[in-house]
Amino acid sequence: MDEKERRKEVEEIVELVLNDYGQDRDIDKMDIFKQPDRVVVEDIVRKMMRVLFPGYYRDKEYKFYNAYNKLTVLLEDIMYNLTGQITMALAYDPDYQGADDRTLEEAARSISVEFFRQIPKIRDYIETDIQATFDGDPAAFNKEEIVLSYPGLKASTIYRVAHELQVQKVPMIPRMMTEFAHSETGIDIHPNATIGRYFFMDHGTGIVVGSTSIIGEHVRVYQGVTIGALSLKGGHDLHGTRRHPTIEDRVTIYSGASILGGRTVIGHDSVIGSNAFITRSVDPYTRISIKNQELRIDSDEQGNAALDSRPVEPDDSWFYMI
Repeated sequence: MDEKERRKEVEEIVELVLNDYGQDRDIDKMDIFKQPDRVVVEDIVRKMMRVLFPGYYRDKEYKFYNAYNKLTVLLEDIMYNLTGQITMALAYDPDYQGADDRTLEEAARSISVEFFRQIPKIRDYIETDIQATFDGDPAAFNKEEIVLSYPGLKASTIYRVAHELQVQKVPMIPRMMTEFAHSETGIDIHPNATIGRYFFMDHGTGIVVGSTSIIGEHVRVYQGVTIGALSLKGGHDLHGTRRHPTIEDRVTIYSGASILGGRTVIGHDSVIGSNAFITRSVDPYTRISIKNQELRIDSDEQGNAALDSRPVEPDDSWFYMI
C-alpha cells in the first residue's frame, strides 16, 4: 500500500468516527472548554498537599526563601485555577442555569475564597488523623513516616479538602478529587460523607465510604471495609436520600466487614469483627464476630492424610484478623 492509499484509508476512518460523534449521545460531547478539567483538578490537589504539609512535599516550582512570598505565590496559583474550575462546574448547577459568565465567575471566586479560609480547620482535622494513625498503628516508625507513606492519611486528607467544597455545593470537582485519591490509594470516600476527628484507616486498600455516611470521632477502619447502601435497585431515584450507615464514636471495624443501610447505626465503643455483614443497628459497647469456623488440615508433618475439624476458638485476636 502506497502513501496515497494509506492517507485515503485514514481519511475514511476519520469520517467514520466523526459521523459517529454526530448522534447527540452523552458520549458524543465535545465542548471540553466548558467543563472541569481532570488534569487541572489533580494538579490543584497536589499543590494543596504542599499547603497542608509545608515541610513534607518538595516544592520544585517556587524558589523562595521567604515563607510568606512562597505561600502567596502558591495560593494565588491554586486559587486562580480552582476558581476557573469552579466557574465551569457551576454551569451544571440548576441554581445557576442561564447565568452569564460574569455571574458564574463571581460566585466561583466567592466560593474559592471561602474554601481557603477553611484551611486552618482542614489542617486541624488532619493533625488529629495523624495522631490517631500513630496511636493506632504499632508499625508506625514516627509521624513523618505516616505523612510521607500512609495511603489512609493521603485519602482522608484529600477527602477533607474535597468535603469543604462539597459543603459549598460545588458540583463535580469534589468527586473528581476523591476519585483521584481512590486511584492513588485504593480507598473510595465520597466527599459528601461526614467524618469526625481522629479518623484512622489501617492498610486502607478496598475501603468504601458512601455519600450519606456519618462517621464519628476516634473511629478505626481496616482494609476491605464497606460502609455502604443496603439496596440500590431504586437507581438514581434514590439520589439525596439517606442510604448509608451512621458509625458512632470510638468504633473499630475490622477487615472485610460490610455495614449497610441508612437506618443502620453502630453504637459507640463497639467492635465489628472481620467479614461481618451488618444491616441493622448495633447497641453501644457491642462486639460482633462471625460464628466459629472449622479449621481443615489435609496432611500432618509426615505427609499423612489427616483431618482436623476442631472449631477455631475466638479470642481477642479474632478481632485483629488483618
